[in-house]
Amino acid sequence: MELNRRSFIRMSGAALAASSIGALGFGASGEALAASVRPFKLTRTAETRNTCTYCSVACGILIYTLGDRAKNAKPSVVHIEGDPDHPVNRGTLCPKGAALLDVVHAPTRVKYPMHRAPGSNEFKRVSWDFALDRLATLMKQDRDANFVTRNAAGTTVNRWTTTGMLAASASSNETAFLTWKIVRSFGMVVFDNQARV
Repeated sequence: MELNRRSFIRMSGAALAASSIGALGFGASGEALAASVRPFKLTRTAETRNTCTYCSVACGILIYTLGDRAKNAKPSVVHIEGDPDHPVNRGTLCPKGAALLDVVHAPTRVKYPMHRAPGSNEFKRVSWDFALDRLATLMKQDRDANFVTRNAAGTTVNRWTTTGMLAASASSNETAFLTWKIVRSFGMVVFDNQARV
């Protein structure tokens, strides 16, 4: 190898850097780093794609759960992050979305239907069947009492103006379309989406 001034400066600079790293105590850092590497925490988890429930942006999230999916085993959510393949957020999350794991494990989170009877001051846990039957009964009673078939001019209008619907913004296009069709088939004209609110 022919040694000229430039190659000499390059070689002496590299030698100086290598000796400085060793002299400052970083020589064994490679071995220490390799010894401290833990196994990847999401190796044994199951990945589920979902939509963030906070606002109308509808960011995609990945939920990682631990559990062997046995019949009596209850899976546990251990990590939530943004979905890099989602077209809305491309892996990013706002601070609220990034804190979804805390919401999942919050002791105050409502996980079941709750009902407060008329005149009572406390909510009690009820079954899904009770909650859905009660909603259907109240909607039917209100629709029967307030459904408008014709307006003052005698034109057929078939509208129900005393009950409205606020749809979820995190729904897919297909779910939103079906929700709109069902609500309109009831005759509801008061209909909005959380994305616009």
